[in-house]
Amino acid sequence: MKPVKKTKAEEPELEPLCCCEYIDRNGEKNHVAACLCDCQDLDEGCDRWITCKSVQPETCEKIMDTISDRLRIPWLRGAKKVNISILPPLFLLPVFLRVASWHFLLGAVVLTSLPVLALWYYYLTHRRKEQTLFFLSLGLFSLGYMYYVFLQEVVPKGRVGPTRLALLSCGLLLILFALYRAKKNPGYLRNPAPNDRALSGSQLECLNRKGPEKPKGFPGADLSGGLNNRAPKDETKDSPRTSAGSPAKGKEDWCAKCQLVRPARAWHCRICGICVRRMDHHCVWINSCVGESNHQAFILALLVFLLTSIYGITLTLDTICTDRSVFTALFYCPGVYANYSSALCFTCVWYSVIITGSMAYIFLIQLINISYNVTEREVQQALRQKTGRRLLCGLIVDTAPALASRFFTTGATWEAPS
Repeated sequence: MKPVKKTKAEEPELEPLCCCEYIDRNGEKNHVAACLCDCQDLDEGCDRWITCKSVQPETCEKIMDTISDRLRIPWLRGAKKVNISILPPLFLLPVFLRVASWHFLLGAVVLTSLPVLALWYYYLTHRRKEQTLFFLSLGLFSLGYMYYVFLQEVVPKGRVGPTRLALLSCGLLLILFALYRAKKNPGYLRNPAPNDRALSGSQLECLNRKGPEKPKGFPGADLSGGLNNRAPKDETKDSPRTSAGSPAKGKEDWCAKCQLVRPARAWHCRICGICVRRMDHHCVWINSCVGESNHQAFILALLVFLLTSIYGITLTLDTICTDRSVFTALFYCPGVYANYSSALCFTCVWYSVIITGSMAYIFLIQLINISYNVTEREVQQALRQKTGRRLLCGLIVDTAPALASRFFTTGATWEAPS
């Protein structure tokens, strides 16, 4: 007789969630209306704060985790979680700019403190290697709010025609489109299939038995894609050598975190938690890495933003200070604080100037790195290993000064790889 197969007990199906229900971090069903219930960590923290006792850092982290888990909005098939880092720019930026419009001294204090607070928050999150949507929210909301102030305060004055307004609007749409393209996949290296993963492991063992291979191309390229100023040992000092125009090819290395073979110039992003092809840097303004696939879109977004921002600043200053040039009106515009509308426009202009200046610095650094055929990751690695040399007040970092000087002294021609 054939053995009778035992049928598994059918598991009860989970009831579908309504728009206000969700599964919390403990795996239990919860409701949006109960966001203030059963919060022992918050009660304990409030009690210690009222009694003037110090609150432990672990308690503060638990409170923030609880708030971020319960901060949700009703949605189809369950409430959606809202990232708490999105909210501060939505409330603080309009308040700060309107307070800065009351007086010149208030404007100077607020506009000086905003970059300091942004840098402090950046170093705080960068040190913890955490992802944050704060800067992406700040950038998008700044674009929307500046455009709103322009429509409400500048356009009604009658000096901006339909053609100029349409041109500025097209620039804003191009910025959003370029940001959308830059936010896409920067060139992530996905985990291979199990067979491919075993093959990669065997390839790694074979490479380890053979020892480190010498990189092809110019001798200043190390195995990880960074630039090294040390020449190979078997190469004599007096033997000139011209490098080919092809990119440097080094040995593939193994990423223990992603469990995959990593090609040359790829790097593991500790914030995103994944390897990226030809990683340049992790940009907080798009909350993503800049790599092989989105580097061009990132440069395009910076360029379009700079052109659109300068054009909007010029139109605004030409409207509120009609009898002065743009550069003069930026520093001297008498009577601008006599009217609250013009004061708000002037404050938004200076806020845009600060943001535009920071983006122009990033754009300049990117152009310099592209001209030297290095990534920002390779530049920082060269500075940490003390193999790079700063030029022009730190704007240019020569990642292979010894190699370049060696070629110049021997009279050989040295070309950077394309």
